[in-house]
Amino acid sequence: MAKTVRDESTASAYWAAVNTFCALEDVHVIADAPVGCYNLVGVAVMDYTDAVPYLENLTPTSLTEREIASSGSSEIVQETIEKLKDSGRQLILISSAESEMIGSDHKSMLAVKYPSVRFFPSNSLGENEWQGRERALSWLFDQFDDGRPPEVEPGTVSIIGPTYGCFNSPSDLAEIKRLISGAGATVRHVYPFESRAEDISALKHSTAIVVMYHEFGEQLAAKLGRPVLHAPFGLAETTEFIMEIGRLAGTQEKAAGFLLQEKRTTLRPLWDLWRGPQSEWFPTIRFGVAAGKSYAMGIEKFLSGEMGMQCLFSHDSAEADNSLVREEIMQKQPQFLFGRMPDKIYLAEIDAKSRFFPAGFPGPIVRRALGTPFMGHSGAVWMIQEIVNSLYDMLFNFLPITRRQKDAAVQAPPVSWTPEANAMLEEIVKKAPFISQISFGRELKRKAEAHAATLGKDTVTPELLREIS
Repeated sequence: MAKTVRDESTASAYWAAVNTFCALEDVHVIADAPVGCYNLVGVAVMDYTDAVPYLENLTPTSLTEREIASSGSSEIVQETIEKLKDSGRQLILISSAESEMIGSDHKSMLAVKYPSVRFFPSNSLGENEWQGRERALSWLFDQFDDGRPPEVEPGTVSIIGPTYGCFNSPSDLAEIKRLISGAGATVRHVYPFESRAEDISALKHSTAIVVMYHEFGEQLAAKLGRPVLHAPFGLAETTEFIMEIGRLAGTQEKAAGFLLQEKRTTLRPLWDLWRGPQSEWFPTIRFGVAAGKSYAMGIEKFLSGEMGMQCLFSHDSAEADNSLVREEIMQKQPQFLFGRMPDKIYLAEIDAKSRFFPAGFPGPIVRRALGTPFMGHSGAVWMIQEIVNSLYDMLFNFLPITRRQKDAAVQAPPVSWTPEANAMLEEIVKKAPFISQISFGRELKRKAEAHAATLGKDTVTPELLREIS
């Protein structure tokens, strides 16, 4: 039996190509696709997330049933190129699922009529979003490398990865640039953001390369032949990152001084929170993660490995079966869940008390400000701050008992509990956030007894408890 994966969290390689190429300042993308493919990625996405802004450098050929059924798309591709050939930008033609289904391959036609226009087969039907980005970045280097041997510019670092549609990239990118500069190096290129197609050849001249995400970028980094680092999460990884940048850039002393300054400034709130009374809650916190590979690995490593919190599960959303993720969320009900919109829906289905933190797409989430990083030292501080604030918020929501609840408790007739119902109540309460277990248990007990009284029962049984829990 074929497996059905719910709520697929990664789009196709067509979107990957658009999100990668349109990020380049000097590129105009022609999508050999129906107009709907333009509306989805170019316009409609803005209605529920700003991860992809309005893409003024994307034009569809507007495939119709006529081209798909009989004539093919060569004619409308040429018409679109004629309209854009004097735009002053590098034209890149990409395929879509529709054009791939009719076997449209324009490489030979372009070589004869429009040799300056490049054709990229997106393989929309065969690859997901991250695989598509990996291949698109590598393809760009093959197309635009000048062929000259590298001439390393001492102390320079280039960053590969930030493209449209990457969760939280403005804030995380700002943090990585801050760490590189603090360690004494110079950020040479941010690719493809803040770059042009012609800059890709210059990447090989950098002293080192930072790959922002574990999901993609490795293939291009390997072609450049330079030392490669990954963007760090948490304290230990960030310390190693700063010192390695300093070593590669020849600025070890400045890197060491910056790290010392970080402990006195950026990280000071973390120590304050760690020494405060709320630190006693940290070992009791149970969290789960369902996000991209970089975030799933990074959040688990920091919160569990360094802060001592309990990680119930951590899933790479590109590979996880979302049916299993849903089941695990429902069974374990983490106190905090870092995830995507599907995961938030799963919580809502069971009316869970878990606190949800957006940590990946899909989802209607705006993350353009620079003050919400997950990566680096600033990300460590931000995550702990948000968790502590949520803990206090839980106290506010769970501890108060209204006068109506007190009166109801007094007026309710006496109800007894079977030993089995008491044991079941204890197991249910254990799944609630630790800080709120007393209040949660008291409220659940009150509801059970009120439900029994409504049914004319004088005893709470497991069956009655199941009806309200």
